[in-house]
Amino acid sequence: MKPPFSHSSSLLRGKGRLSPYLFTLIAFILFVAIIYGEDFICIFGQQFPNYSYSHKLSSTTESVKRQKLPFAVGKMEEGCDVFSGSWVWDELKRPLYEESECPYIQPQLTCQEHGRPDKDYQHWRWQPHHCNLPKFNASLVLETLRGKRMMFVGDSLNRGQYVSFVCLLHKLIPEDEKSMETFDSLTVFTAKEYNATIEFYWAPFLLESNSDNAVIHRISDRIVRKGSINKHGRNWKGVDILVFNTYLWWMTGLKMKILLGSFDDEVKEIVELSTEDAYRMAMKSMLRWVRLNMDPKKTRVFFTSMSPSHGKSIDWGDEQGGNCYNQTSLIDDPSYWGSDCRKSIMEVIGEVFRKSKVPITFLNITQLSSYRRDAHTSIYKKQWSPLTPEQLANPVSYADCVHWCLPGLQDTWNELLFTKLFYP
Repeated sequence: MKPPFSHSSSLLRGKGRLSPYLFTLIAFILFVAIIYGEDFICIFGQQFPNYSYSHKLSSTTESVKRQKLPFAVGKMEEGCDVFSGSWVWDELKRPLYEESECPYIQPQLTCQEHGRPDKDYQHWRWQPHHCNLPKFNASLVLETLRGKRMMFVGDSLNRGQYVSFVCLLHKLIPEDEKSMETFDSLTVFTAKEYNATIEFYWAPFLLESNSDNAVIHRISDRIVRKGSINKHGRNWKGVDILVFNTYLWWMTGLKMKILLGSFDDEVKEIVELSTEDAYRMAMKSMLRWVRLNMDPKKTRVFFTSMSPSHGKSIDWGDEQGGNCYNQTSLIDDPSYWGSDCRKSIMEVIGEVFRKSKVPITFLNITQLSSYRRDAHTSIYKKQWSPLTPEQLANPVSYADCVHWCLPGLQDTWNELLFTKLFYP
């Protein structure tokens, strides 16, 4: 199958003066852009995703590169954008580990154990256009983490990346020298010989919310408390490498409910904000917390961009009514971005990060993951509740097109994290 590739766009430059017809056309386009602002961006932004999103988000990281970053052992060649590339079939070096060899994968992500008949999704490797990703070096990671803490903070997608990271390391550690324990919202993998921990902290909004219980959190009427990042942030202090994500839980399709006081108040003052404004509030709180609590000379902070879902097959040109179920090939349209343009979450991230001087490294996994309709858990997972006869008769109705099988796509996210940590 032909893998996706990246286009570079160019502008046609005419010679001499503009004809009246061309002038009229340009004037009309500008008029439409002004009148239909957001729709215009939605239509044309998907054709130029590398410019409209990735380019804007690179500014903070680029400014940080001027100084030597903690944990860096080298750097990638000039002009290398590791997030721009294509998927390459690789049966020799993929997967990086076997599902059965990593006991830490949750049953919601063990697709082979739950009957997935193919393994093709395990054999794709991300290849940047103008450079090569360094090989993930588990020994280097463990030596770097000696006497240190690394933590992933966010939702179940960040937990999947966390588990992937542990799976990439744990084989180098003797059985009696490692452990995995969970304490409410905190899960801790300990490499005893290295006096190192790799942790996951459940905070789907980063701010305090009514969905903060790590087990019982499937709440449809979600409420987020404004200015409350310290509620969780006190558990992140002292961490040396921090990896944030937050996205999925904001996507309710409704306005977000924001609590202005406390959850303990008898009469609660709640206002509603658009998804974009609520998300902007959370991003600003996160950056403020990083500025006040992380030492840029000793620590590193990462933010993983939104993980795409594949819930509507019509989005990539298939017939209506399907989703990721039974998809075993990649989307081969290099301009494919998905359908969720109106949410404008990437635009919010770009706006907030661009204005900030906080040294935080952005992991732009969104578009490279958008091609991977094949890599979701689909129906091959432990189900939260028994399936009805109607569901069993129609697998599309209960396919999980949000989470990802392990091993699989999220191992690539960690290869990119490894690259940006050691070769920024």
